[in-house]
Amino acid sequence: MNPICNSVHVRVPATSANLGSGFDTVGLALDYHDELTFTLNDDPNDGIAHVIIHGEGADTLPRDETHLVVSTFRRACATFGLGRLGFTLEATNNIPQARGMGSSAEAIVAGIAAAAAFAQTGDLNRPAIFDMAAQIEGHPDNVAPAVFGGLTVSWDFETAEGVGSVAVPGGEPLHGGFHAVNYPVDPSITAAVFVPDYELSTEKARQALPRELPYKDAVYNVSRVGLLPAAMNPVVLAQAAQQAQSNALLFTATQDKLHQPYRGALMPPSTELIALFRSKGYAAAVSGAGPCVLVLHYGNAREAIDQIASEQLASGHWRVLHLPINTAGVEIERR
Repeated sequence: MNPICNSVHVRVPATSANLGSGFDTVGLALDYHDELTFTLNDDPNDGIAHVIIHGEGADTLPRDETHLVVSTFRRACATFGLGRLGFTLEATNNIPQARGMGSSAEAIVAGIAAAAAFAQTGDLNRPAIFDMAAQIEGHPDNVAPAVFGGLTVSWDFETAEGVGSVAVPGGEPLHGGFHAVNYPVDPSITAAVFVPDYELSTEKARQALPRELPYKDAVYNVSRVGLLPAAMNPVVLAQAAQQAQSNALLFTATQDKLHQPYRGALMPPSTELIALFRSKGYAAAVSGAGPCVLVLHYGNAREAIDQIASEQLASGHWRVLHLPINTAGVEIERR
């Protein structure tokens, strides 16, 4: 199969996973993007990937076939029936690396979306892109919001046999593998992401987790994560109670006993900042595996949030991004 266009521009949002209570299941898309342009080489015999990187990771990311975007693009091209394409990848990276804002999920989604755009006309098949991305990433919590935007809850559905599908009366069979549900987010909810000047690998963060948890802690998190869709879209509440209850719900819904208590020792400055915000009643949590800190709020609280963290910001070790919630997910433009 030949590509249907010569160039594809891809725009993928940053994401924040977990939101406190929703460990490995909940994700949120943020209006902060990496932008990548894939341009096919003029010489059809030139099958090399030429990589240009601007911004985050310009001094550290590889510029060959081991680059995650390139390797994912190659894999997706094979799936979509494209041959080995030679191309130039020019990436403008805004999403911090190894900070808990979904940089690896962004890279995977970008590679798949670009391959799909070269292979297929029309709009992106988002469910197919999500499924492939989740298979590569290994867990769906960051890739789901990167693909769909907004607030997502995702899971790996396993049938009794572990494979195949389950017949659902009156509906399509429910197949095994990854699934996601997208929830609306009130546009009045904004995110403040505090980005530190140190990194934390997801692997190390996972190694800090215990093999077993107290039953009561599991119940604790279940009760909190069930509140997240309402907390992120308070229009579902009685109109008079929306403003009064929304931030209280956000605070409660982001409580956690499954992962943050065990990872805190790996990122003391982040843990201290979260405790500071929560002592003031703000819904703060580790973003993904950290060490970024996410603060969610209903209504404008930019000045108050910056004031609470004034010491950290003045230290030069932190910066803050005040971001709307992204509702579009990955976007492509064929050129």
